[in-house]
Amino acid sequence: MLREIAVLVNPTSGRGRGARLAEPVTERLTEAGIRARWEAGRDADEAADLARRAVARGVDGLVVIGGDGMANLALQAVAESGTPLGVIPAGTGNDLARSVGAPVGDPLAAADIVVAGYTRAQDLGRVGDQLFSTVLCAGFDSRVAERVAGMTWPRGRLRYDLAVVRELGTFRPQRFVLELDQEEEPAEALLVAVGVTPSYGGGLRICAGADPADGLLDVAVIGPVSRAELVRLFPKLSKGTHVGHPAVTMYRAKTVSVASAGITAYADGERMGPLPLTVECVPGALQVFAPPPR
Repeated sequence: MLREIAVLVNPTSGRGRGARLAEPVTERLTEAGIRARWEAGRDADEAADLARRAVARGVDGLVVIGGDGMANLALQAVAESGTPLGVIPAGTGNDLARSVGAPVGDPLAAADIVVAGYTRAQDLGRVGDQLFSTVLCAGFDSRVAERVAGMTWPRGRLRYDLAVVRELGTFRPQRFVLELDQEEEPAEALLVAVGVTPSYGGGLRICAGADPADGLLDVAVIGPVSRAELVRLFPKLSKGTHVGHPAVTMYRAKTVSVASAGITAYADGERMGPLPLTVECVPGALQVFAPPPR
């Protein structure tokens, strides 16, 4: 039986949805006999400190109420510690929640997953001293991520779609150099995505088929296509049916280096830094609360 759960809230997630969910989610845990208390940092640094202190005092789990950015902050504290992470989706993307199996539209059902107490191990990606749990993007999609970060309207997935439309008018394919487990692969590409899990951007399955527990990174490369063809290709990302398109190449590797001029990489919606950079898979580094296997 779980004894103590720390609940960390991003009060600004989903235009205040995180704050509104703090009390009902914590009450759900308390009603199940779990000692739970929610906290919210005044900024990212204080929230990260709260996460580290919770792990250090030996809580039985850390639950975050927010989006992928909040989960990314928390996983820096829980990675390789054995402390499981629970995700109550309240952000824009919620792609880690999707990977875990938490229902994106039902936060109390997501809390019930924590109550049930089943956990499983999941891989992480590492870039230097930064960890991520979903997909690292570089190219057209990272430029979109930069646009999204600077937008306040519209809400949710529509914000991402609008950023895509705006970026379509300016971005061009460029030369990338990949190293996949030390095998060099040059590519002319619109984007390179390196995934632990299948989706980013609120359910776009760019790395369709990625298994977050196989010890490998899935790499998707979209080569040069016309603007019209990219518009036709984009909706297929939601179902993962872009795989097999002549412009799409998929790889798997334990370590992936990505180089290209003038490109900044993003992962979990957070800025990871300019290329070149190297991504390493860290097998089983994250314990997550998840629905039990059927």
